[in-house]
Amino acid sequence: MADLSAIQEHMEVIGADGVHVGTVDKVEGDRIKLTKKDSGAQIDGAEGSHEGHHHYISGGLVAEVEGDKVRLSANADVAVEIFEEEA
Repeated sequence: MADLSAIQEHMEVIGADGVHVGTVDKVEGDRIKLTKKDSGAQIDGAEGSHEGHHHYISGGLVAEVEGDKVRLSANADVAVEIFEEEA
């Protein structure tokens, strides 16, 4: 797992395949909170409704932070399927 303290607000989150997953709202504990308006709802292969609420990505999926991007160890369609929902 990469150093989550390097993750900043408004960074782009991308899958291992380079596909956009979302935009960082903030880091909460060991999870990345994505912005409501941009949380992977438009990814091909994603199922279900991902709009209108926050989603979280486990920090364990972060492969690296490179520049202004957070790269995940999973492809985008897989990452979206394992989003943690806002309570």
